[in-house]
Amino acid sequence: MKFNYEIRRLPKPTAVVFIQKYHYSPVMPSLTKHFLGFFLDNILVGVLTLGWGTQPLATINKMFPGLKSKDYFEIGKMCLSPDFNNTKGAGSQMVSATIRWMKKNTDCLFLYTMADGIMGKCGYVYQASNFYFGEKYWTKVYMMENGEKLHPRSSKFLCDENSKDIGRKVFWLTTDFLKKKGIKVIKGYMFRYIYPLNKKAKGIMKNHSTMKWTRNYPKDKDLEWVDATDSKDKKTVPQPPFTFEDAKYNLKNMNEHSVSQAEALDV
Repeated sequence: MKFNYEIRRLPKPTAVVFIQKYHYSPVMPSLTKHFLGFFLDNILVGVLTLGWGTQPLATINKMFPGLKSKDYFEIGKMCLSPDFNNTKGAGSQMVSATIRWMKKNTDCLFLYTMADGIMGKCGYVYQASNFYFGEKYWTKVYMMENGEKLHPRSSKFLCDENSKDIGRKVFWLTTDFLKKKGIKVIKGYMFRYIYPLNKKAKGIMKNHSTMKWTRNYPKDKDLEWVDATDSKDKKTVPQPPFTFEDAKYNLKNMNEHSVSQAEALDV
């Protein structure tokens, strides 16, 4: 099925309301440049954000030494309304429309993104849009006692509490503290994808990258999860059932970005 999306720049409040309603994670990236709305028959059916992660320059230099953050955008959030979320082609055509929009409206060389294997995503929507796959790598998060996913960089308050308990500074939560709090350390894969936006980018990708970019894509069989709560007793586990229904550890981020439906409509 062909989706003739009309792309419009959205006010941040409108985009955030949509994302926090329909995306599997309401936690917002902090460095966002563009909030793009995807419309069909004048109805907003999807939102995609473009910006950078927490280390824009380090990210691009890891893949392409010497490039700058201005040379790429990263997909921060992407979601569709429930009526289209499971419709074949809706997501990949949304990404393809974003690529066309970037070629027309930016001077970027690359569109970069990652599929979150910890959340069971290996990047099928990017594969269908002919992205190149670079690598998979292990990452780890905390699964809190309420099922919430918390990134270690957001755990300073827990590290401070852990430090007071044991009388020394820690930067990673100790096994005893984790068990006392009912927190699990979950390791899983992240998958890197990139799309070159012009001939120059293709040349850089072929001749000046630290990674070998191919279309040998990962599949569901490549997903893996490890419970590393006890570093001396790591074990492979099924996909963890993360949930944000009763979120409390990411509330600072969520509240910083969240707005009411009324505010969004008033913008």
